[in-house]
Amino acid sequence: MSKQPKYRQVADSLRRAIDDGTYTPEKRFPSESELMDQFGASRNTVRSGLGLLVSQGLITSSQGLGYEVVRHEVFELNASRSENLSFSQNGDAYSTDVTNAGRRPHQTFRVEVTPAQAYTAERLKITTGATTVLRFCHRYVDDVPWSTQATYYPDWLIEQAPRLAEPGDIAEGTTRYLAGHGIEQIGYFDEISARMPTPEEARLLEIGAGVPVILWTRTGYSSERPVRCTFTTLRGDLNRMNYEIGDLAGRPESEPQ
Repeated sequence: MSKQPKYRQVADSLRRAIDDGTYTPEKRFPSESELMDQFGASRNTVRSGLGLLVSQGLITSSQGLGYEVVRHEVFELNASRSENLSFSQNGDAYSTDVTNAGRRPHQTFRVEVTPAQAYTAERLKITTGATTVLRFCHRYVDDVPWSTQATYYPDWLIEQAPRLAEPGDIAEGTTRYLAGHGIEQIGYFDEISARMPTPEEARLLEIGAGVPVILWTRTGYSSERPVRCTFTTLRGDLNRMNYEIGDLAGRPESEPQ
């Protein structure tokens, strides 16, 4: 006899059914009445169990349409290849990676001059409040909001690479543009964490209840000093990151990325 509350038993059973493919976005999810009969539970108990799955981002509810399993089309992001000019040959890394995955990229831009906050200044080795140029991208895959990316460049760099301060996309990608001006990034320091989204992040990424975000901070270095800091916020349910480290000659290409 389970010691768990009945609504959690309902939620656990339905979660297993979602995991094993019994219920998918393509299949009709049972109604509350059907679940009441299936579990021998009251409507309030069933609703509490369903509410738990909603809060975990596994199902959604719509007025008049009942409950549906959330569709998760995960995008594989190879973070070690991202911005590596030997791999990114068709424009910026994002567009190249999404296109190579057979998906459709789209992004909007915002460029502004802004004082450096403490966390940005620390990474760029400049004083807090110093002038930086922010290039902010709102990125989509197949018209679904996938991530936001905020990249800060120190003021001294703009004199050498003035297009960074211009609005709109840099077709060849900022990494390639900087390299063409003699500013090659030869090293990166990455920081990765996760948390629940802020209200603004939830709005921009159209995140449902219970879905976390992945925070990926990358500081790029020339041979002398840091040249930019990028804060990428990704939907935790639609993205998976991987890295390639060392010699992978023994790893078959058919293995999962």
